[in-house]
Amino acid sequence: MTYEYLLSEKKGPAMVLTINREEARNAINPAVTAELIDGVRVAKEDEEVRCIVITGAGDRAFCAGGDLGGGQGMEGGALGQHFQRALFSELFLDLRSCGKPVIARVNGHALGGGFGLALACDLIVASDAAEFGTPEINIGLWPYVITAVIQRNVPNKVALEIMMLGKRMLAGEAERWGFVNRVVPAENLDTETDAVVNELASKSPVIMRLGKDSFYAASDMDISSALKYLENQLSVGLQAEDVAEGIAAFFQKRKPEWKGR
Repeated sequence: MTYEYLLSEKKGPAMVLTINREEARNAINPAVTAELIDGVRVAKEDEEVRCIVITGAGDRAFCAGGDLGGGQGMEGGALGQHFQRALFSELFLDLRSCGKPVIARVNGHALGGGFGLALACDLIVASDAAEFGTPEINIGLWPYVITAVIQRNVPNKVALEIMMLGKRMLAGEAERWGFVNRVVPAENLDTETDAVVNELASKSPVIMRLGKDSFYAASDMDISSALKYLENQLSVGLQAEDVAEGIAAFFQKRKPEWKGR
């Protein structure tokens, strides 16, 4: 696929989506968001793609958040701008429901909306030079939309400190708080990301999809509803051919040959 602001490339079992606005620190505007939505949906439908990687061009920024220049590229008056901003929420929901693991390859600053984008991914692999934060408060704004993903990934007191103080957090500290999975030297970022991709791709795609869907669905339920839902999902999952194959491979001491069904 050819986009204006997004590079889309198959790399082994992964579809790599790169925000290609290095001169603007890969800031987000409505066009970037729309292209990311399309890229994720294309990857979702491609059976050869087992994992999605989202990153930013260059080595300075994963994504510096919303593009504050030129009204963030918005048109159509207040109501039109409202609907354009809603695309960002749509992207977050697509990342959650795409049925495939999504890795944020954080190569630099992940600020504001960029922080939210990273958190909306399933896993985060970060350079040790990466920084995370919500500087909106410093210019009289609040990170409203991304609050939803911050609350689901970051302890409340830490989240409020980040948002209320406009604090930036280095990758190592973010890893200690549990919302970054792996931190590696910048020169090892690609190697580590590829290792995670290959490990994810070695799992059953159908069980990965059912498992990811159930994780996010249950996380938004009360405990009683979650347990009942997960009981039903277990019964559904046990019908997959890949379950029988995985058990057989375990006892035969061989690698499973997944059918994806």
